[in-house]
Amino acid sequence: MTPPRMTQYKILFVCLGNICRSPAAQGVLQSIVDRDGRQEDFMIDSAGTYSGHQGELPDRRMRSAAAARGYSLTHRSRPVSSLDFLEFDIIMAMDDNNYTDLMRLAPSVEASRKIKRMADYLTGHSITYIPDPYYMGRDGFELVLDLLENACGNLYRSLVSAPEQ
Repeated sequence: MTPPRMTQYKILFVCLGNICRSPAAQGVLQSIVDRDGRQEDFMIDSAGTYSGHQGELPDRRMRSAAAARGYSLTHRSRPVSSLDFLEFDIIMAMDDNNYTDLMRLAPSVEASRKIKRMADYLTGHSITYIPDPYYMGRDGFELVLDLLENACGNLYRSLVSAPEQ
């Protein structure tokens, strides 16, 4: 068993409305962390660059597709806030629009260095962003979950195998 870190990884996943991709990424990574018994080492949350769905559960189609894979998505949508740049170590954008919006919201150059692209953690795929499944039908939700399982697994392994700072 790996000893716990002295510090906690604080990761925020961000998409547009915080009802599909980012809460699914939150659920996938939390499941990996829980499976490995590393709950104390991670704080995982999600948010959106658009506040129109604030307080809502994830899209029912995403919850259904996620539940079929054993993920429970119970997060309530919230917008990204300037405090997130202080609270989180990594702010993970699902696509280039989210990345650009986050860069605009970053209160400093130092804060902007926390922003990463989720697709940078994909392996075996040529796609450069996590697509929004909202208008894609069932297959879109399945594709997004496939991509998030791949990327979250790689993100997790990169963090837990990184030497202590």
